[in-house]
This record gives sequence, structure tokens and C-alpha cells, in this order.
Amino acid sequence: MFFITEAARVLPAEAEGSFAAVSSEHQSAARVLAVDDESSACKLLSLILGPPAFRCATACNGEEALVTLQRERFDAVISDLNMPGIGGMELLTQVRDRYPQMAFLVTTGVDDVDVGVRAMRCGADDYLVKPLREDAVVASLERALHKRRLEQQVETYRQRLEEMVAERTAQLQAALQQIERSYEETLQALGAAIDLRDHETAGHSRRVCRYSLELARAMGWSEEQLGNLARGAYLHDIGKLGVRDSILLKPGPLTEEERKLMQQHSQKGFDLVKDIPFLADAAEIILSHHERYDGGGYPRGLKAEEILLSARIFAVADTLDAITSDRPYRRAASFEVARETIRHLSGAQFDPRVVSVFLDIPKETWPAIARNQR
Repeated sequence: MFFITEAARVLPAEAEGSFAAVSSEHQSAARVLAVDDESSACKLLSLILGPPAFRCATACNGEEALVTLQRERFDAVISDLNMPGIGGMELLTQVRDRYPQMAFLVTTGVDDVDVGVRAMRCGADDYLVKPLREDAVVASLERALHKRRLEQQVETYRQRLEEMVAERTAQLQAALQQIERSYEETLQALGAAIDLRDHETAGHSRRVCRYSLELARAMGWSEEQLGNLARGAYLHDIGKLGVRDSILLKPGPLTEEERKLMQQHSQKGFDLVKDIPFLADAAEIILSHHERYDGGGYPRGLKAEEILLSARIFAVADTLDAITSDRPYRRAASFEVARETIRHLSGAQFDPRVVSVFLDIPKETWPAIARNQR
């Protein structure tokens, strides 16, 4: 509707100019090329199509006509059908191919409707039967010229409309790209805010995002799927913004009550983003990233395929970073230890298929990603 409205606003002004141009063109003499191997026919057309309405040139055969058309500009061709060498039908075909906007009339000494129909199917605007009558020639030529002018006008409108659509589409795409960049910058800022809350895990959101994307690419995910996964990974711990510092930053083990309060961060994070349309898939990752493949996770106790695949992928990435990062209650372990731990927990905490993909990725990939994201 936007494009149509814009076109409606612009085209009338253009139409006014175009109609003025057509009117001006109509008032000027139309240039016509008469083609006939009989000189008397050419002379007759020259007399009929004289100034001020027309200016007529002649050619005695199809070959000469093509040379003349290359050398000069014409608005119309009137050609006899039966000529030696390049006949009227072949000339019509070549003119239609080279000059599609040019009017073309054929003349014939045979009063045969089939001949006229065949010529018009090949692109002729009309056909005239000899002997030619002045009123018939002029009326037919004016109709053909008017038709061609209207076709040219429509083509001009079409091209302008396509240009406008392309221009508006480019503007829309640029706006959408800017919005997407703003989304990503906002998500990164939120991820950084989450990490700042717990300085011991600084960079955690970026690293688990990259780990998750590496795994998903190895599983053949599309760019759209990767985008949804990245958003969920960046925001997976957003619910921790609602957890007290005394629990979040506690250097020792949590009590049973504290652990229950900590586990609420998944639901809190989900509640924060669930009503944001572009974060719909991310919200499910936020809610499910602590579920276990064997059903022993939280908050819903989902099992196996009940857990969103993106959340199953993220669970491996999250554990990889948790083991290889310093925490208030322990020092970081090596990536080799993390690799073996994840292997050991396949089928229990993690989806075996995701673990298999993880183990197939060269082990030096993970520390390289970590170094670039710290």
C-alpha cells in the first residue's frame, strides 16, 4: 500500500508531462518510411503522407529500408508484403526485433483476411489493401502511432514505478539492517551488563555465544537459526539481574534455600523477554538452559527431545565455559578436563548427538575462541 500511495502521488505529475510530450509530438510531423518495390506505390504514399502532418521517405526494398532505419529515426514503417529479397514479413520481424516501439503497417495487393491476420500476429499494427485510399492510410497510421505512444507512455510509467519500488526497497532494507544492528548492540550491552554484575565471569556471555554458534554451524544450522541461538546465548543469564549479590557472589557453596532462589533466574529471565517478539526463540533458551537431557534439570524437568535443540546445544557450551573459567568457589580447569567431563555426562546431562558433534570439532578450536572473546 505504501508503494502504491507513493506512485499515485508521483505519477500524476509525470503523466501531465508525458501527455504534454505526446501532444507536442502529435503536433510535430511524424516521420514515415514507405517501402515498396513499385515506385508508383512509394510516390503515392509520399503524396498522401506529406507535410505538415507527416514527412515521408521511401525505400525500394527491405535491404534499403534496414539501411535507412539505421541511419535515420522514424516513427513508422509502411511496407509492401511481396517484395524481392527481404520481403515485408521478414522486414516486419527485423524491425520488431530492433525497434520494438516503431509503428508498422503492411500493404498488400491481395484482399485476403488470412494474410492480414498473419501479419498482425507477427507484430504489424494494421494492414492495408491496394489500391490505397488516402483516408484509410491516414486513419490507420494515426491509430498505430497513437497506440505506440500509449505503449511507450505505459512503459515509461512501469520503469519509473520499478525504480521507485527498488528505491523504497533499498531504503527499507537499510532501515531493517539498522534496526538489526541496534538489536545486536542492545543485546551485547545487556550481556555485558550481566557479566559486570558478576565480575568473576566477565566475558561469559560472549564466549558461550561463540561456543554455541560453533556447535550449531557444525550441525548445519541456517543463518536465521544461528541468529536466534546467539540472542538466547547472550541473554541466558539475564534473570540473574534479579538475584541478590549475597547469593550471586557467594564464595562458598549455596544453602538449599539459596540454591532454590538462584534457580529462579531462568524463570525470571524468561518473564523479562517473553513478550518481546524478536526474542521469542531466545526466551525459550533462557528458560530451558538448565534443563538436563535425563530430566533432572530445572525449572520444568524436561527430558530429551522435550528440550529445545538450541537449549541442548547451549547446555554444552555453557558447561564448557563454566569448567574453564574461574569462579568464586574454584579455579578454572583445562579444556581437556572440560572435554572429558562433557563426554562422561553424554546421555545424562547432555544430548548425545550434540556431544558427538562437540567431540568431532578439533579440540584446539575452543581455547582459540576463548582467547578472542576475553
